[in-house]
Amino acid sequence: MISFTYDQLSSVIATFLFPFVRLLSLSMTAPIFGDSRVPGTVKIGLAGIVALTLAPVIGPAPSVSPFSWEGLWILAQQMMIGAALGWCMQLVFSAVSMAGDFVGLQMGLSFATLLNPNADGSTAVLGMLLNVVIMLVFLATNGHLVMYATLVQSFTVLPISGTPISVGGWHYLAMLGGQLFTLALMLSLPLVAALLICNLALGILNRAAPQLNIFAVGFPLTLGVGLVVLELMMPRLAPVMDHFVSIGIDMMMRATAAFVPKA
Repeated sequence: MISFTYDQLSSVIATFLFPFVRLLSLSMTAPIFGDSRVPGTVKIGLAGIVALTLAPVIGPAPSVSPFSWEGLWILAQQMMIGAALGWCMQLVFSAVSMAGDFVGLQMGLSFATLLNPNADGSTAVLGMLLNVVIMLVFLATNGHLVMYATLVQSFTVLPISGTPISVGGWHYLAMLGGQLFTLALMLSLPLVAALLICNLALGILNRAAPQLNIFAVGFPLTLGVGLVVLELMMPRLAPVMDHFVSIGIDMMMRATAAFVPKA
């Protein structure tokens, strides 16, 4: 009969549980996997399978019982690290949706909204369209595999331990809030520039012919110009979205390095 001591059992559980929590936190916050329409059992199962694969190769876990106060502290740190890395990639998807919402507002499509379960409310149609595009590019370029590979690499850069993570990681994440608007502006700039020129032309037309109903002319004109420019942009969106995914991966690596405890 095979018997285990409490210390041996705690060591086996810790070897699996510590990386599992970091993986599960990423799966809960990352795009696609963190979607509210993905069942929780799928997220837990995916994190469990990857954790079982990684546990033997990421090095020994701290010799701490996961049920002790120190073990709970380590679990909390793993949860925060995984959530932060998933949020870095989610920020890129949010920037794309924000660009679509802003352009849709300029085109006069603010009334065209659909229910978005992830946002717990309505989202502009154009924002959802661009979100679908980056989602397809993310999967087609194996961005989901690169994202998990980056997380696996984080166990080497930021190994599991009871040492408190650096607050520099939180400072870096706070700085990424500004990056959200920068990425959204980069994507929406061609459409915004075209619509700005269109509105400028409408302003000149209104001064030249005051009797003209500018609202009756302006709405279909701005909508038409926006759709034409969007159609011209569509073939060139894939490389841009791929670049955005690369930016998200780079953010994950930088966040991991920022969380490394200072010597």
